[in-house]
Amino acid sequence: MLRIWLTKPIYETLPFFYLVAGIGLLLASIYLNYWYWPEICLLGGIACLVLGLFIVLKRRDFRTEKPSRD
Repeated sequence: MLRIWLTKPIYETLPFFYLVAGIGLLLASIYLNYWYWPEICLLGGIACLVLGLFIVLKRRDFRTEKPSRD
C-alpha cells in the first residue's frame, strides 16, 4: 500500500480546499452552458463538498476521542 506523507499545513488545509473547490464547481455549473459541463460541474461540486465535510467531521470526531499528543 502506498502511503503519502504530507506536511502539516497541507494536511490541515486539504478538507477546506475540497470545500472551496466544491463551492467553485457548483457556481461554475450555474454559468457554464456548453455540452454536459453543467452536469459534470454539479456532480463534481457535490462530490467535493461531501468529501470535504466527511474529512472535517472524521477529524473532529477523532480529535475529540483521542487526547492530544502535542
